[in-house]
Amino acid sequence: MTWTLFSVPTAKRAELDAVLKDDRVSRQSQKVRDAAAVGGPSDATYVLIEGAADAVHHAEELLAPIGTRLPAPEAETLYRRFKDEDESASAGMGLFFTEE
Repeated sequence: MTWTLFSVPTAKRAELDAVLKDDRVSRQSQKVRDAAAVGGPSDATYVLIEGAADAVHHAEELLAPIGTRLPAPEAETLYRRFKDEDESASAGMGLFFTEE
């Protein structure tokens, strides 16, 4: 699965919402996080799009005018953090529904 990670200024949230509603982009996995919550700048939003290569490329084309694609080392670190967050949440829900 292909992915991309962008930083979008908070002031461009309306444009970001329009990109996320795009027909192809909306069918992909999307994670939108306040950058400050994960140690980034307070005036930015991180956007992770993961899915089919052609759709992720399309998302990159739409996001480029409103944000900045993160450099590979920073993107890899954030991607792993997002994935760890998802796994922790899944494990927590599993414990919630487990009977003893």
